[in-house]
Amino acid sequence: MTEPLDRYHAYKAWVNTPIEGVPEVSVVIPAYNEEIRILPTIGAIATHMSASGRPWELIVADDGSTDDTVRLVGDLGFANLRVLVAERNGGKGSAVRRGMLAARGDLVLFADADQSTPIEQFEMLEAKTAEGFDVVVGSRKAEGAEVRHKSRLRRVLSWGLHTLVRIVFGITVLDTQCGFKLFTRDAAQELFTTQRVDGFSFDLEVLYLAGKRHLRVAEVPVEWIDAPGSTVSAIAVSLLFLRDLVAIKWRDLRGQYATPRRHPDKEEGR
Repeated sequence: MTEPLDRYHAYKAWVNTPIEGVPEVSVVIPAYNEEIRILPTIGAIATHMSASGRPWELIVADDGSTDDTVRLVGDLGFANLRVLVAERNGGKGSAVRRGMLAARGDLVLFADADQSTPIEQFEMLEAKTAEGFDVVVGSRKAEGAEVRHKSRLRRVLSWGLHTLVRIVFGITVLDTQCGFKLFTRDAAQELFTTQRVDGFSFDLEVLYLAGKRHLRVAEVPVEWIDAPGSTVSAIAVSLLFLRDLVAIKWRDLRGQYATPRRHPDKEEGR
């Protein structure tokens, strides 16, 4: 019966006492109008990550939310939680980019606000960085992955898009779009300084850039549950994905990925 008490004490210490020095891990959550889900997600992530006893930080990268997301997170007043406030909705890629570039941890994870991939999967990805990998992708398609409640339409669209990505971009990662990816800090800085897609296809662009820069990428099977309440249209996202594929290829042909750009986004920490 002591383990739950130890976890509680670790959680309370993280909530109340600022960490000293550089965190070992940063967790970035992109959030757009997540007032219903953001507090349970923060609670789940903070409880699990604090139990290790390591210094870590949590960053919520707002994407111009028009609901109470920013207020709810800010009112928590957690010592090691930051909110990056966006003046307008810029897209998921924009929010993740701002969060990743603001992160100070030796390892940087981004995880979706709906917790479709539970934070308990983190250690499996971390183990791969210990083997020398720069980027570790949580995968719903790698052997051993557990996927629940994914619709037939999503499965068909996912298969078609993956086939296109493999043929056109030469990316062998089976699942480019799962919102659970871990980076070393150097890899995060290099890739997200160069990355330009602001929408849902930013994952593909990041993995394409990782290949161009010869970074080591691993894919790890994870548990994934299609979270209820999603307002994302699979067909609409797929059409935007196709548009972004063309834009990425065009930028590459024009040499725009040759050198990292200076980061233009601005955010306000709260």
